[in-house]
Amino acid sequence: MRRVEVIGSATLYQGDAYETLEELGPQDAGVFDPPYEFATSGGGRFRKARPNMDQIAAAGLDKGFDDRICSPAIFRSVAVFCHNDQLPELLPRLAARFYRTVVCAWHKSNALPVANKHYRPDTEFWIHAWLADAHPVGSLTDKARWILSENGRFTGVDHPTVKPEPVMDKVLATINARRVCDPFMGSGSTGVAAIKRGLGFTGVERDPKHFDTACRRIEAAVKASEIPQPREAVR
Repeated sequence: MRRVEVIGSATLYQGDAYETLEELGPQDAGVFDPPYEFATSGGGRFRKARPNMDQIAAAGLDKGFDDRICSPAIFRSVAVFCHNDQLPELLPRLAARFYRTVVCAWHKSNALPVANKHYRPDTEFWIHAWLADAHPVGSLTDKARWILSENGRFTGVDHPTVKPEPVMDKVLATINARRVCDPFMGSGSTGVAAIKRGLGFTGVERDPKHFDTACRRIEAAVKASEIPQPREAVR
């Protein structure tokens, strides 16, 4: 039986993303970091310092995802992280389905000092695609196409591809929706950022360990949002 947790304005499902969304039906906006499709081999002399690559391979997070989940029949807009090698195929597909698309970038302030006959892995991308009535919102600062933030591996969260909260907050800053859905929730970074922004959240995660982590993190965010803020002294 599928496990369901309701925490504040968040509803979390432990199960398969595709099956769960089929049952839930249309969502307002999708914000997710699905499994990338990339090679986890190599690493040279830095390989031992990169255990997350072995964790990614062991969890099957290097096999990609079915991009048909990025459908306007399900979402009015999507913000989808992807590997740079996925851009040539994923970008035109989303452009054909949605009204507009844009490529945004997260530049890592502490990228690993490796290149492996390629470029240094100092940038990750997300594609924001939307229908005509779900255009980006926010200030000019919010609408910058890039963010500079450290890598998520120093957040203390036990997940090989955890996204740092500043990155997810930046993504959510332009999402034109009151509720967002992350069908590949992982450790819950999207949900934490959504709660802090006062948005509703629907999350799906198949791994029981990461689901529990997401529940704890989102519960902590909900409790923190309920703490009364100190009033300014009257002068």
